[in-house]
Amino acid sequence: MSAKRMGLDPRNFSDVFGLKQVARPLRLAVGLIALALPLSGCGTGALWDKFLAKDDTFVEEPADKLYNEGLYMMNQKKDPKAASKKFEEVDRQHPYSDWARKSLLMSAYSFYQAGDYDSCIGAATRYVTLHPGSPDAAYAQYLIAASHYDQIPDVSRDQGRTEKAIAALEEVVRKYPTSEYATSAKSKLEAARDQLAGKEMAVGRYYMDKRDFTAAINRFKTVVTRYQTTRHVEEALYRLTEAYLAIGINGEAQTAAAVLGHNFPDSRWYKDAYNLVKSGGLEPSENQGSWISRTFKKVGLG
Repeated sequence: MSAKRMGLDPRNFSDVFGLKQVARPLRLAVGLIALALPLSGCGTGALWDKFLAKDDTFVEEPADKLYNEGLYMMNQKKDPKAASKKFEEVDRQHPYSDWARKSLLMSAYSFYQAGDYDSCIGAATRYVTLHPGSPDAAYAQYLIAASHYDQIPDVSRDQGRTEKAIAALEEVVRKYPTSEYATSAKSKLEAARDQLAGKEMAVGRYYMDKRDFTAAINRFKTVVTRYQTTRHVEEALYRLTEAYLAIGINGEAQTAAAVLGHNFPDSRWYKDAYNLVKSGGLEPSENQGSWISRTFKKVGLG
């Protein structure tokens, strides 16, 4: 996402936001100290030189100049880290200006581009907190979600970050349902949920290998009840067929196979489930009172 796409056209920013560069008066403190210091004496002269040298270390710059330098670093130099420093400087030197508001959002964007996700989340969260009614609040919320999403680990690791990504993405959809970011958030939500389903499947398979069928069933049940729209649900139904047969609960095994065949007739997992049930002298047969049947009817898949 470019700065232009966000409506932050780098051209003629003073006119766009109605902000005019104004001359800064000399600090009152400088004048007072100058009057207080004697005009002669080596010690006081050295003190005056030291004061001037110290004062020279800070030079306040116009907000629009800093902002445009940040955009230049971002768009021309492709240096988001340097850009973020410029945007942060706007907020530091001109905290109550409209430039500071825009810079805070651009700072979050710069952090995101640099892969500094924690800093991005911090800046974007601050933006949403300070400017909840801004037209750009939806984008700030999306940056929070995207930062969590981009840190989703593989299924072998803890999925706490995935849970955070889902919560943040759902917040985008809930708060800004008509925004362009809601569409992207929905797409990412499906991928994140698929990741959680994949984690449950991996653990379920582990329990199957250990012949802990009850623990395995609980994992596959989670996939069926919470992640029906993911690609893992077909295998989950097959694994339920397998696990229920292993512990002798044939009715649930038959139901799992029947529901699998009804909803995914061309699935290879259904062929395997069908053959597995037949090998036990049974047929796929749906029990309407089974939790499996009720779950799929509830979501309109049965």
